[in-house]
Amino acid sequence: MTARDPVCNMDVDEKKAPATAEYKGKTYYFCAPGCKKAFLQNPEKYLRPSK
Repeated sequence: MTARDPVCNMDVDEKKAPATAEYKGKTYYFCAPGCKKAFLQNPEKYLRPSK
């Protein structure tokens, strides 16, 4: 199953994701530790719907 990295919008295989994080009870998957770090610094920035 794939998930979308909320930082860079890449598709990430949930079983092979290099990094994951939980936020508000949901697991997010990242293509790299750098994307996870950016997300954790300001999660709401990446979860806001784009206009």
